[in-house]
Amino acid sequence: MKWACVPILVVTSACASTGYVPRPFPLPNRPAIESTPHAPAAGPGDMYALVGTALSLRGTPYRNGGSDPSGFDCSGFTQYVFGQHGLPLAREVREQYHQGVVVDPRDLAPGDLVFFSTTDPGASHVAIVVGGDEFVHAPSTTGVVRVERLGARYWSERFIGARRVTAATTTSQ
Repeated sequence: MKWACVPILVVTSACASTGYVPRPFPLPNRPAIESTPHAPAAGPGDMYALVGTALSLRGTPYRNGGSDPSGFDCSGFTQYVFGQHGLPLAREVREQYHQGVVVDPRDLAPGDLVFFSTTDPGASHVAIVVGGDEFVHAPSTTGVVRVERLGARYWSERFIGARRVTAATTTSQ
């Protein structure tokens, strides 16, 4: 019977182990952050909002050369999502691969760009990290914007690097 509590502890400790804090995080007997008069507005560097935008586009069809919600290719998708948050990205995958700062794969965070070599040597596919082991992307001519796992064999074998693009990195280029 003492082991019956273990699954509950594992499930309830998941968020605490990641350090994720929901936004806004209301405290007992205090108003939520957004209702306080001096709360900062979400700025262009809010990667959780950026990921929310990317996830809201799930199901959008792939369209070669597409860069709007009627259809996306991979780099059009990332360019559109980042642009919605005031972060300009180049249009082509190979150009996006050189934007921002390099991120060690062990330090991936929501909003980071991950790059894969799928059709050509070098960066030929780009996606946005959701968190944990997941990313969102516009995968192919037969697909729609969707979430997949970095640890999946197909993607892990083709992973070539990651970049972090923020307001600070776009203004310093």
